Amino acid sequence: MKLYSYWRSTTSYRVRIALNLKGLFYETVPLDLVSGDQNAPTYLALNPIGGVPSLELEDGSVLTQSMAVLEYLEAEHADPAMVPSDPLMAAKVRAAANIIACDIHPLNNLKVVSAIKSLGHSKDESISWMNHWMLRGLLAYQTLLPNGSKFSFGDTPSLADICLVPQLYNAHRWGTDLSSLQHLTEIETRCLALPAFAAAQPHLQPDAA
Repeated sequence: MKLYSYWRSTTSYRVRIALNLKGLFYETVPLDLVSGDQNAPTYLALNPIGGVPSLELEDGSVLTQSMAVLEYLEAEHADPAMVPSDPLMAAKVRAAANIIACDIHPLNNLKVVSAIKSLGHSKDESISWMNHWMLRGLLAYQTLLPNGSKFSFGDTPSLADICLVPQLYNAHRWGTDLSSLQHLTEIETRCLALPAFAAAQPHLQPDAA
């Protein structure tokens, strides 16, 4: 498989973690989002929205949108599970994951922040925008978690953790005040102690700068 990725992309980071957790081999194909590689016609033929990641399967099929890719990997490679078998718990895990994927990330991605700057807002104002939505979303995420869990929902990492850790990477990068999110940073530490999470970190990717 080929993973079209950018080292700092949190959506690519999610998929790297999942591929590692499930023990799947993949080749990284770096795209420099800052330079605009994602807008090349050859890439747009694979992913018309011009985003990352894209996962090219061994048969040449291409999957786009990180959450859809994660669901595919879960369906095709069930062990270890990222989503509980119990329908109620599965819904809770997906709800937490989607706070990050649907409520935080879309307001923080490169396209949106670039558009904010193009409207005349300063770099500091753009960072303040990102931090506002990250803190609001992460506080909501933390509120959804059961008490006493080692990871977000139990003793093993789930789809929620796979979304959480990359988002916390972004929060650290932009200086989000995480003082009220101790439970999440403790979960982050436990996740990053696992080889699958550790190997997926941005600074270890082949295109890291």
